[in-house]
Amino acid sequence: MSLALVFPGQGSQTVGMGMELAEAFSAARAVFAEVDDALSQHLFRLMREGPIEDLTLTENAQPALMAVSLATMAVLATEFGVGPQKAAFVAGHSLGEYSALAAAQALSVADTARLLKLRGQAMQRAVPVGEGAMASLIGPKTDIALAEAAAEAGSRLGVCVVANDNNAGNIVISGAKAAVDAAIEAAKGLGARAIPLNVSAPFHCPLMQPAAEAMREALAGARIEAPAAPLVANVTARPTLDPEEIRTLLVEQVTGRVRWRESVAWLAESGGVTRFAEVGAGKVLSGMIKRIAPDAEATSLNTSADLEAFARAIA
Repeated sequence: MSLALVFPGQGSQTVGMGMELAEAFSAARAVFAEVDDALSQHLFRLMREGPIEDLTLTENAQPALMAVSLATMAVLATEFGVGPQKAAFVAGHSLGEYSALAAAQALSVADTARLLKLRGQAMQRAVPVGEGAMASLIGPKTDIALAEAAAEAGSRLGVCVVANDNNAGNIVISGAKAAVDAAIEAAKGLGARAIPLNVSAPFHCPLMQPAAEAMREALAGARIEAPAAPLVANVTARPTLDPEEIRTLLVEQVTGRVRWRESVAWLAESGGVTRFAEVGAGKVLSGMIKRIAPDAEATSLNTSADLEAFARAIA
């Protein structure tokens, strides 16, 4: 059995996430306290009590989701003896890439929290509210060729690109609002369903370049170690252990495509991964993985019972 640890991105946040682990394990509480201290913010209280509108703000959701993932990893290590060294690879969806790097001990928890807070703020500031948009293209006819054709049609009116290649039947486009609106109509004509997303900014497209520059400056001063397991990066869908390459890829990721389908396919086919464990909030990635690599096992680790069963399974 070859294991990949994967970490969720924005959209998986819920009020109360991580609370069961925090109530049961001091290791989880310590991670949440460390994140609060790093940010000089009562983020843990917001996660526990809400409101969801504040938790969903990009600058809060990103470090909060990371905190849940790292609290889960801390409990896995201290209570069940499962550390990052058990994994052949790590990967994360968008902000989850930072969680993956922290879990693999390439970044400290405190630095990761501060970087994600800044990333969320910079992404929000990059495009005035209302000027950008994202849409999910779904349905059995939706594949990367259809999505790229729809984005190309939209790009006649402005920036429009494929942002998240999640899995066949679930691809997200991003860009200027008029361009995305045109791409939605083109996608419908090509046989896909298109759903505008309720997001505050057009993530993972060239309009995010100001945020990429902010992250370039922040990451230049960040200490990045070689991860305990290779990171399969969003923008390349290939593994790396090189801290300087990771630094560059994290900047490129802000404007670049999240190649999740390609990443999971590489892990299952070339990486030999037979088991994926989604560490943190929700089950979104597990669902995607089951559609991309149906022969692999995909497990979401949300509760202490999940962690205990997982530790027994890989013992």
